[in-house]
Amino acid sequence: MSIRPILELRSRLRGRLRERFDRLGFVEVDTPVLSPEVLPESHIDPISVQADGPDRPPFFLQASPEAAMKRLLAAGSGPIYQFAHSFRAGERGRQHDVEFVLLEWYAPGTTLADAATLLEDLCGTALGSTGIERLTCTAAFGALAGVDPLTATLDDLAAASRRAGLAPPPGRDAEPPAQQWDRWFEHLLAELIAPRLGRGTPTMLEAWPVSQAAFARIDPGDPRSARRFELFVDGVELANGWEEDPRAAVLAERIAQANRNRAAEGRSVLPAPRRLLAAHGPTMPEGVGAALGFDRLVMLAAGVDSIHAVRGLRDQPHPD
Repeated sequence: MSIRPILELRSRLRGRLRERFDRLGFVEVDTPVLSPEVLPESHIDPISVQADGPDRPPFFLQASPEAAMKRLLAAGSGPIYQFAHSFRAGERGRQHDVEFVLLEWYAPGTTLADAATLLEDLCGTALGSTGIERLTCTAAFGALAGVDPLTATLDDLAAASRRAGLAPPPGRDAEPPAQQWDRWFEHLLAELIAPRLGRGTPTMLEAWPVSQAAFARIDPGDPRSARRFELFVDGVELANGWEEDPRAAVLAERIAQANRNRAAEGRSVLPAPRRLLAAHGPTMPEGVGAALGFDRLVMLAAGVDSIHAVRGLRDQPHPD
């Protein structure tokens, strides 16, 4: 079969999305793929490159353009977006690969309500969907797992998993209890909750437990939850984001916690991104940052179940 229709679909969707962002006053940017700094995250392993030789500190292929784009925000860029090649070690599967394309954007001065409006527009533009469902983690987990993650104990999550007939998640029993809690929460989300979301209408899952905040600000009206979201379409996690916390002290503590989690899981501890931390301060605006898996969007638009079917070159996702 000709490769042309795949290339045309990717190009057409990219053009439509660019038009939407440009019309809304965003500026398209390009940030380095290779950087001496990386933003540490608990479950994402970066790929290091000895760009200056084996005796020099490594550079990192970026797992997302987040760190560089936030530095642009602090420098006064205003609303920005980017189609970014991103890299994560060990991520292979039908909807994952070590290299993929993210559509990432930052909208200063906006809230999750504004993000919902934009996501509804983007999904309508790319997928022809109508509307968007906004659902809290409390509502979703309560309806589908019979448990409220904002109040649940580790035993509550384990019991909900057993009721659903799920095998225990992989991990280490020696992990700290808080880390075990996160593992069970993520297991329930991936295996039971997410596959049922976004059926018919894109679903924006909001109000996440604070241990799952990533770099989101804590909800001032409910200190048990973070102003974070994930977007699901037909059971596929398509996008995620949050209302940003611009404070350097908060970012530093979240990075330190991510490294503590990494150490507990036997992963390498990563250096703190000094330039990003320095950018957090009076000039770092509040607002929403979000990332959308462009390969997954094309996959959904094409009606197939693998990102490898819509990327042009059909390299094997699991090379021998």
